[in-house]
Amino acid sequence: MNDSIKLSKQRRWSESKAHSSWQIFKIMAEFVDGFEALAKIGPCISIFGSARTQPGHVYYELAADIAKRLSEEGFGIISGGGPGIMEAANKGAQLGGGKSVGLNIELPFEQHSNPFIDRDASLNFDYFFVRKTLFTKYSQGFVMMPGGFGTMDEFFEVATLIQTGKMLQVPLILVSSEYWGGLMSWMKETMLQSSNNITATDLDLLKIADTPEEVVDHVLSFYTKHPLRPNF
Repeated sequence: MNDSIKLSKQRRWSESKAHSSWQIFKIMAEFVDGFEALAKIGPCISIFGSARTQPGHVYYELAADIAKRLSEEGFGIISGGGPGIMEAANKGAQLGGGKSVGLNIELPFEQHSNPFIDRDASLNFDYFFVRKTLFTKYSQGFVMMPGGFGTMDEFFEVATLIQTGKMLQVPLILVSSEYWGGLMSWMKETMLQSSNNITATDLDLLKIADTPEEVVDHVLSFYTKHPLRPNF
């Protein structure tokens, strides 16, 4: 490698490191803005699910109904701020008279803010890890509707934080036994029984529900025994 190429690579590396240092301030700003906004909202439930689910689909309408009923019980609703299940969650929150929060992320496709988010509760993020920190800190329960890679990422992130004691145990509800049943069977038969990579008590952290009534009943039952408070 000749000297000019070496110098060029060294210069690019130095510039990259300098950019990384300044990036810290952008990350800090996202945390500060998010903490200040969500600390005022009160007890919330996060609803996750596919951005691709269209209005009129059974899962869209189910998510909206769940959000509405939770809002009527005094919970705010937090979604990822985009279309699909996220839109249904925010729509249901408004129908139930509850706080409707959207934590939107800039993506090259699918993601755009939905119209059912309260104006003072719409936040935009560049960083997934900042966004997920806010979900986990300020949600007193998690409702997992059917979804793709993003939903799975959020589901296992929350499950891992609870399992390892890095956040308080909160309701973690998988909606639709038809959708989640295969994954639950695999976790029981393969992760637990075949390889001992989890324990039976880990699976007890998860609940499956098929109706809005089951979701609401589980959340309310949990909070007759536990105080409502930030998770960490």
